[in-house]
Amino acid sequence: MGLIRFVAMPTEQARAYQRGEPDAYGFQPERRTSDGDGVPCRHCLTNVAAGEDYLILAYRPFPAPQPYAETGPIFLHADECERAPETDVMPELFRASPDWIVRGYGHDDRIVYGTGAVTPKQHVCTRAHELLQRDDIAYVHMRSARNNCYQVRIDRA
Repeated sequence: MGLIRFVAMPTEQARAYQRGEPDAYGFQPERRTSDGDGVPCRHCLTNVAAGEDYLILAYRPFPAPQPYAETGPIFLHADECERAPETDVMPELFRASPDWIVRGYGHDDRIVYGTGAVTPKQHVCTRAHELLQRDDIAYVHMRSARNNCYQVRIDRA
């Protein structure tokens, strides 16, 4: 068993958005059709295939609003999809990008200053493990190094 685990969006949240419930800003998710390029679903952690419908919505991967509860755009299959299994191996979806932002959050769901860094993809697992060894880090987010969009949560195994 590994030391970390990549954790996709919870199914109950995905299903709520797929049913048309409002996003983190109170808006109905926008529905689009994928051209097959660059539409990563945060629930199944695969790209939405060409011709399939997807949702664009504001997502806040934190339990409650507060100054550090970053909210931003994500993509999600419009129809139900299987949640990605939790794994200690970086999901295939994330292997195309050369780097990611890896950042630690405290038990109070706030950024732990000094933990965020653009990290080459081959070092993401090591960096996440290092951060999760700290008592002040509860979990880690992996975000886009280009746009800061939330990708996946990383927890202790």
